[in-house]
Amino acid sequence: MDPVVIPHSESGEETQRIEAIVHELLGILGEDQEREGLRKTPFRVAQSLKYLTRGYRQDIHKVLNKAVFNEPYDEMVVVRDIEFYSLCEHHLLPFFGKAHVAYIPNGKIIGLSKIPRVIEFFSSRLQVQERLTSQIADCLMEALNPRGVGVIIEALHLCMAMRGVKKCQSHAVTSSMQGCFRSSSRVRQEFLSLIGRKQDS
Repeated sequence: MDPVVIPHSESGEETQRIEAIVHELLGILGEDQEREGLRKTPFRVAQSLKYLTRGYRQDIHKVLNKAVFNEPYDEMVVVRDIEFYSLCEHHLLPFFGKAHVAYIPNGKIIGLSKIPRVIEFFSSRLQVQERLTSQIADCLMEALNPRGVGVIIEALHLCMAMRGVKKCQSHAVTSSMQGCFRSSSRVRQEFLSLIGRKQDS
């Protein structure tokens, strides 16, 4: 599954369009767009949004950048507590937390630094946590063809903390278990143990 890559405009036209929209929005919200503290806000917001959604303008194949290597290692590889930040597509508010990723190689391994890069790639766009979790697992399955992949994400959503139910300490937990991580309870238990979580009986 190749993610959509949106061509990046080098002319700055997209930045100017976002600035105009933000300028209008400030007025609709009842603000004086020309007061000192807000004069540069449209530009800052445009730059911020372009950075936070940079994943749309990147290519996952270039992110991996020939970092897959032949290696006979066949035990579990785990990278845990990977910090990430993303934007909820429902309210454009941040959600953030930690991702834990594991895989069991089947003749190929990936450079460890590329796993956080994969997470950053998919989190740098408008997201829901469920899709983000699946996309990370699908990407590693496609790139490595391993015996299995496990991904667990724990995140705090500001759309819950700042509005609506206002549950500030509630974390959402999602998982994607593929291959032997789905079929074998022993493999799942090893993964959960290595990241410090208990499996429900």
